[in-house]
Amino acid sequence: MSRVRVATLTASDTRSAADDEGGALLGERLLAAGCEVVSHRIVREDDASLREAFAALLADADVDAIVSTGGTGLAPRDRTIEVLTPLLDKTLDGFGEAFRRLSWDEVGARSILSRALAGTVAGKLVVALPGNPMAVRLAVDEVLAPIVRHAVALAQGHGHVHAPKG
Repeated sequence: MSRVRVATLTASDTRSAADDEGGALLGERLLAAGCEVVSHRIVREDDASLREAFAALLADADVDAIVSTGGTGLAPRDRTIEVLTPLLDKTLDGFGEAFRRLSWDEVGARSILSRALAGTVAGKLVVALPGNPMAVRLAVDEVLAPIVRHAVALAQGHGHVHAPKG
């Protein structure tokens, strides 16, 4: 498999391209993990806007994975999980569990307030991360990067793919 083609999305009512620190870091860390970032968009945190954005990315044949940041907490405007969950064909419960376990070491009990999740939809890997830049770095570097190629290959029905050496 060539590089994983990832579309990124920031769920926010307040961020713009000028101050989307989490989205910028997400793209940077995915590139460092060997992914190709094919697009990035900032989407309002309402169900219709999020649903439309995810649907467009899921329909894009040039996208292997979608990674979002923001909208995974408990605040009333945090709607990413509510929009994504009904779309998932399969859930990867271990992703959120691993992220919260590693977060515990950094922020303690506050880690359980994250609803980070991953799953598949129609052969694509879909990941929802918190908006906090520290959480983005931890999730991408320690949880997503080591498995992204293999997870995408499995979602696409290609079986096992070995990570490149070196």
